[in-house]
Amino acid sequence: MLKIKAWLNAARLRTLPLSLSGIIVGTVLGRMYGEFNIGIFILAVCTTIGFQVTSNFANDYGDGVKGTDNENRVGPKRAYQSGLLSRKELKNGIITAVVICILLVISLLFYAFGAENLKYIAIFGGLGALSIWAAIRYTVGESAYGYRGLGDVFVFLFFGLLGVLGAMFLYTKSMEYMGIFPAITIGLLSTGVLNLNNLRDYKSDKLANKNTIIVKIGVEKGKIYHTFLIVLSFLAMLVFTILNFQSWLNALHLLAFITIFIHLRKVLKTKNTVLLDPELKKLALSTFLLALLFYFSYYNFL
Repeated sequence: MLKIKAWLNAARLRTLPLSLSGIIVGTVLGRMYGEFNIGIFILAVCTTIGFQVTSNFANDYGDGVKGTDNENRVGPKRAYQSGLLSRKELKNGIITAVVICILLVISLLFYAFGAENLKYIAIFGGLGALSIWAAIRYTVGESAYGYRGLGDVFVFLFFGLLGVLGAMFLYTKSMEYMGIFPAITIGLLSTGVLNLNNLRDYKSDKLANKNTIIVKIGVEKGKIYHTFLIVLSFLAMLVFTILNFQSWLNALHLLAFITIFIHLRKVLKTKNTVLLDPELKKLALSTFLLALLFYFSYYNFL
């Protein structure tokens, strides 16, 4: 029982709603410009969960091995840091998660495209492999990109552009330019969650030579950067809403930004970055709420 709890701790299930937001938004876009397929949706959800759990295992392992997770860390205790899982156990867990991800990617692509569309399977297979690589190399290895301030870029690309537009393409088999606006929104909000994590861990990351963007630019500029992420995410979704406006119901999803802007006000007023920890959950769940409301905004298409 203790081992099960340890693995659940390492999997960090609380991070899943944010990672699923892109799939939900991409699915809505897919139905708007194509068709809905429950099989594609289920496999896409499972694949996304697989990527996220792999990333969480690797993050626990990488930060633990490098000593970044220590007594100075503010957030929840990690499995390796707490001694709940050994280095070898976590490494084997990562390998197992990667194998599962590969099987899920293969199943999803053949189900979505069929054996006759080998070009699409090859392209998305490469993107799937890149996603697995990105999930692991965020903190693992000497050249881990999370330690060089590149985490924000990868989160924006994989949670936003690839997550939303990739999900849409699975249904439509085509790329609709209109989808770029919701993709930018989800990407920026997901980056905002990472930025909050880096703001919270500013002192411990600096001591551990984890050179996140916040370590490079400082807390005050980091808050300005956070404001940019939130405001631009709203503007991108507002543009999409205006261009697709048919009734006021189509603006329902914008209500999620009420909680997001309340969150932003809290971030700007908070002096001690340690106190920002609860804001990670608020922004992540607000992004998930946005995705759910996005579905109901365009339910008439579904």
